[in-house]
Amino acid sequence: MPVNERALRRRALVAAGALALTGLLGAFAPHARAAADGPGRADGATAAPVSASLLDPASVLPSAPAGSRAHARLPEPTGPFPVGTTTRHLVDTSREDPWHPGRGHREVMIGLWYPAAHAGWRTAPRTAPHMERRAAAHFGSPGGSGHLGYRVPAGAVDWAATATHARVDAPAARGTGVRPVVLYSAGLGDPRTWNTSLVEDLASRGYVVVTVDHTYDSSEVALPGGRLAPSVLPALAAKRGTDPERVLRRAMKARVDDTRFVLDRLGDRRHRLALPHGLAAAMDLRHVGMVGHSAGGFTAVQAMHDDRRIRAAVNMDGTMEFPGAHGMSSASRDGVDRPFLLMGTDAADSGEYRRQPSWKALWQHSRGRGGWRGDVTLSGSEHGAYTDAAALLPQLARQGAVPWGTVRGDVGSVRGERAVAVTRAYVASFLDRFLRGRDDGLLDGPSGRFPEVRYAR
Repeated sequence: MPVNERALRRRALVAAGALALTGLLGAFAPHARAAADGPGRADGATAAPVSASLLDPASVLPSAPAGSRAHARLPEPTGPFPVGTTTRHLVDTSREDPWHPGRGHREVMIGLWYPAAHAGWRTAPRTAPHMERRAAAHFGSPGGSGHLGYRVPAGAVDWAATATHARVDAPAARGTGVRPVVLYSAGLGDPRTWNTSLVEDLASRGYVVVTVDHTYDSSEVALPGGRLAPSVLPALAAKRGTDPERVLRRAMKARVDDTRFVLDRLGDRRHRLALPHGLAAAMDLRHVGMVGHSAGGFTAVQAMHDDRRIRAAVNMDGTMEFPGAHGMSSASRDGVDRPFLLMGTDAADSGEYRRQPSWKALWQHSRGRGGWRGDVTLSGSEHGAYTDAAALLPQLARQGAVPWGTVRGDVGSVRGERAVAVTRAYVASFLDRFLRGRDDGLLDGPSGRFPEVRYAR
């Protein structure tokens, strides 16, 4: 999941070596803070093998008490439109799967979230689940990101019971013109659904949002035919001699390639004809933005660097470098000439751009026409505050399914509802400004509406 995983101590995949430098592979090994916070290897050498205790979740995390199955609700969207959603399976016949070469072409699952017609939304037969049942079961299992990434006791939560506010295949709203398209990429090891609160809110405000699952990177991806593709990262962590730099570069290349492939397919007339009524005509592919959390934030800025179709990007707490002597990403090294927003946390290695080498390089090298730059920090926040953890984990803690210490470690001392409000407001303000030409002034400086947000000039 995250690219900034040092800030999420249980995310480090290995106990020492170069992975401790960035923690990019840190989606699955809980309670590795001591190793992740130690001095990183600057030479890119192979990491030390992971101890058995770090690879066996049963040895470090409790399981749920028998008979208890907590559940939570996503917050309602705030925009004027009801939300529709649909899922599509895409196959990129131009490349093999980078994680399983020789087994076939790259498969990618996407979700499309969009403003729906009021009448059609009311008559649509089914509300979309937060996670498909097979994926939800794995997410909350001992090997899933809910347990290993967010320390939720395995089996404690019925993740399949979390409903969205969107109706499946509802017709798109009509009569208000075309709508900007926003791509969303989750953190390393997180599924595409792990920011549905933000995604639904953007759709309710009039955006078409496309969430991308990076297969075999994501905790799990439900594929057609009853197939479930779990992440390869735990096995790579357990494998002696794993070169973290190679793995992380492979992951980021796959993510950017996935993003560009999805953009290609969105512009393909044959694909667009298969979408719910009115959705193809509603998408404005001349105004495309991208948002991501952690590794997804890295993906958003890197994809904008590599593909001029992306006009603006938001990076929520994602470091943009690799282990090794030449680890700075090309986006940070070159800079970009289109707007970006950095959203940091109060974790030790996050915060404003001056504290992160890759963010500082990106900031300094991004010049020229259109190169607006913004940086905000949410006070009292931890790495997961910009995800669905902020909305869901406090509810689960109130039911006794998750310790409050886990909530503080994942989300921080900031109240979950405030973290949700900040994330929604600042992301929407940025996208409105640079994809729609609507400026509410929120990004101009500190705001009395959000006193917990620090603004870096």
